[in-house]
Amino acid sequence: MAERSASLVDYLKALPQYIIPGHLVSRLIHRFTRIRNPRIKNPFTRWFIRHFGINLDEAIFSDPSEYEHFNAFFTRELKPGVRPVVAGEETIACPVDGAISQAAAIRDGRVFQAKGHDYSLETLLGGSVERAVPFHGGIFTTIYLSPRDYHRIHMPVTGTLREMVHVPGRLFGVYPATTRVIPGLFARNERVVSIFDTAFGPMAMVKVGAVNVGSIETVWAGEVTPPAGRVVRSWNYQGEDAITLGKGEELGRFNMGSTVIVIFGPDAVAWAAGIEAEAKVELGQLLGERI
Repeated sequence: MAERSASLVDYLKALPQYIIPGHLVSRLIHRFTRIRNPRIKNPFTRWFIRHFGINLDEAIFSDPSEYEHFNAFFTRELKPGVRPVVAGEETIACPVDGAISQAAAIRDGRVFQAKGHDYSLETLLGGSVERAVPFHGGIFTTIYLSPRDYHRIHMPVTGTLREMVHVPGRLFGVYPATTRVIPGLFARNERVVSIFDTAFGPMAMVKVGAVNVGSIETVWAGEVTPPAGRVVRSWNYQGEDAITLGKGEELGRFNMGSTVIVIFGPDAVAWAAGIEAEAKVELGQLLGERI
């Protein structure tokens, strides 16, 4: 699929992102989306469903008024069996609903973002050379979650958590126009990195925040951000604190939507046919296979 070049419209859309106080806006949205007053949350939720064409037949609760607040609706659970997870020990399952932004090799420690833009793998993973080295020469895919998508994140393969890293940063909007024009976008935004040991070698799952998305949770630590903080924080989960999650199990969620980057090391896996820029994907479908 041909890569679209940045346009003047893209630059005009992205320009306000440099001016908007992303963290302040996100904190206000964080509060608003947790309002329990039915006179506020119910009309807003119904408008959101109509505006983005959300299919609530897939959700456990199909009545919007059953959710305690808008964020509970936004991070809604799906009915069992709605997203079957691809079977087989050699397969990798897609961790989210969304659209592929990029799927490519990591070359010279750089991750491709869009035409004319790439960024440092080391920076993306929190500035540690040691953390980045096992992924040099590997592959990655970047998956964008739109507002209409399911916003829980699941494990592509069975893995044992080694480390979690919270990297403070900006909260630029993350959507196709900004990825085409904001340099190093994913390595500049606030993010939570999870490093797993798997049968396919090391795997990194990077949850990237964005404006309105200043809250990222994991199932083992709860809400990691906010607060945003000013320094990189890391947690080691090896030894007695080891946590193993099975393929398809929930890993975390975005409170509002954003982007997930999945990374594997060299000579480990290959992405499946059709996993390319702009392709729509669903949780559980075949994302890749062992080489």
